[in-house]
Amino acid sequence: MTSLASTIAADLQPIRPSSILAKLGLALALVALADWLFYGPRIGLSLTLFAIATACVSVLFNHAALDLRRGITSTAILVAGLVPATEELNTLSFLILVAALLMALLLATNSKTTDLADRARALRNFVLFGPFRVFPEALQIFNMSALTRSIALWLLPAVLSTVFIALFAAANPLIEQWVFLLDPKLILDYVSIPRVLFWTMMLALVWPFIHVRWRRRTIPTTTVVDGSVPPPLPSQVSAQFLGPSTILRSLILFNLLFAAQSILDGIYLWGHVALPTNLTYAVYAHRGAYPLIATALLAAAFVLVAMRPGGPVEKSKVIRPLVYLWVGQNVLLVASSILRLDLYVDVYMLTYWRIAAFIWMGLVALGLILIVARIVLDRSNQWLVGANLIALTIALYGCSLVNFDAFIADYNLSHSNEMSGKGLSIDANYLLTLGPQALPALDKVIAHRPGDNCLVSRRDRLVEVHRQDLAWRSWSFRNWRLQRRLDALAKARSAG
Repeated sequence: MTSLASTIAADLQPIRPSSILAKLGLALALVALADWLFYGPRIGLSLTLFAIATACVSVLFNHAALDLRRGITSTAILVAGLVPATEELNTLSFLILVAALLMALLLATNSKTTDLADRARALRNFVLFGPFRVFPEALQIFNMSALTRSIALWLLPAVLSTVFIALFAAANPLIEQWVFLLDPKLILDYVSIPRVLFWTMMLALVWPFIHVRWRRRTIPTTTVVDGSVPPPLPSQVSAQFLGPSTILRSLILFNLLFAAQSILDGIYLWGHVALPTNLTYAVYAHRGAYPLIATALLAAAFVLVAMRPGGPVEKSKVIRPLVYLWVGQNVLLVASSILRLDLYVDVYMLTYWRIAAFIWMGLVALGLILIVARIVLDRSNQWLVGANLIALTIALYGCSLVNFDAFIADYNLSHSNEMSGKGLSIDANYLLTLGPQALPALDKVIAHRPGDNCLVSRRDRLVEVHRQDLAWRSWSFRNWRLQRRLDALAKARSAG
């Protein structure tokens, strides 16, 4: 992550305020066009029209780098790339169109690359790093006045706080009700999370074609397409965007938001206080398990970026305690997610995906603890990755030794209405899908359902499958243990 950020930062060059406003305006206009052309309807001729519009806007802002010969060549390449997509849009024609668009842009705006290796390297850097430039470069608009610099300090905290509130609303029906008391219907009718992500993605994709920057292997600084060498990038942008002031504001807001969610969980989830009449514990538990894990992962990413080794806030005596408090709240959030999932499993039984969710949540909680350990012990991100890989390896190795089929079958049977007198009836069809390891549980189900000949016949087919598994070529220790268990049950049944 640090190398990617440094690579992108090396590409950034100051933009004139008037220029960046015009570029951002037309970039957003292209994104709005993409929304109208692509979002919802099936894509066909619309892709060709959008490629032409992108090329026209790119020419508008980069005409100073053009000459007649390269302009004609680039136009011919672009037209050749448009023909297959106009004939029929499929995977091949789409790739040809993208390649033609990139190649036309390279020939038109980068006269310094002449051989094949340099052009391939330039296109590789453009594709890999270009989409990540829009946000740091767009932030240069905040150098225009003291007011906008103040806004920049609150931009990241406000945006991420809004994201966290949206995730909490998805996880907690009570927070969702409070949010809707603000009557956001006018906005929510037109804005959705998928649409916001679509706009963000399209803005990142079109920006490199508007504000063109090419990296060169031998020259560390980048030249503007018109040939002039710009002055150094002001340090205010990075200082405002991810500096100590922004991170401090972010952590204060985040801790307050997470404290509100933790208090609600403490009251209703851990304290078992009666929920409002229109909510059940099953709904409350199920709604929160997965969005809260997404929240914890986003929080972990923010901490890694904010507390990066050698960063401006790594040793801050004010920010470090706030980071520890926030990570602690995230661990509590993961614990609440595990409890929510456990309550849901109590009602709706156990499945493979729910076991995977338990394991995943445990790994997320351990990852958060390891982040704190990295900060406290002053270790590198490489150490953190290694520790997480070791934890993942141990978890996967342990899972390979667990008989999940038998565990799920026994758990669902012991928590079913037939055995415990509460909960759901056992789903015999699901037990059959678990394979021969579910045979002991199926035998108990048959004992409680006399006369179910269909289930008996399906059970017998499963026994035949297991008998085939005992052949020496397919023998396993687990199947051998199952046969011993079945033999013991049959002997006990015959003796009784």
